[in-house]
Amino acid sequence: MKCWGKNNDRRFFGDSHWAEPMRWNRKAESQRQRQKVFCSSMADVFEARQDLDSWRERLWRLIDATPWLDWLLVTKRHDHVLEMVPWKSDWPDNIWLGMTAEDQKWAARRLPVLLEIPAKMRFVSCEPLVGPIDISPWVGPGGVDWIIVGGESGARARRMQPEWVEQIQKQCSKAGTAFFFKQWGIFGADGSRRPKKKNGNLFLGQQWQEFPLMRGCSTTSCHRI
Repeated sequence: MKCWGKNNDRRFFGDSHWAEPMRWNRKAESQRQRQKVFCSSMADVFEARQDLDSWRERLWRLIDATPWLDWLLVTKRHDHVLEMVPWKSDWPDNIWLGMTAEDQKWAARRLPVLLEIPAKMRFVSCEPLVGPIDISPWVGPGGVDWIIVGGESGARARRMQPEWVEQIQKQCSKAGTAFFFKQWGIFGADGSRRPKKKNGNLFLGQQWQEFPLMRGCSTTSCHRI
């Protein structure tokens, strides 16, 4: 089934798949430990297609029904978010809203919009990072809560320069913003091309897997849906 492309059909899961978060929510509540759900990891919830409206409405209802799950929603469609959600100025506590920013141009375009949206937790996915970003205007008190950085994969991958990563990490550290380094991608820190698993996720000799801690969030459990 061709799922990629603006006009192609989209793939949808059945009722059993949609029921899983309810089970996760019950378990999280019984253990008194919040869990994260990385939602639509192969799609964009805010894609501007009317045939997706009913599915979005189903998702909003599911989010409201699972208060023990923190839903990570990440998008490139920064200008569609407020018109598509039902909450407007009163967002649920369990939504983490993220936007991608692969270079300075897209950071400057998307992150001011992100900061105008009253989500309780806001994050930026700099993956793939394909250029340097001065993230300092958007981190710190009242700003972005979490920055994720990662390199690119695939046949046409572009190399992520170590100094780009270091700049973001230092700015996050100075602002007290959580920094998560996901992976190098196809190109390692030394610039050599190899399978991304071999390049790993060590930066400056260590793993950087910080999470913003809020409302007793667990840093260990994350589901994909």
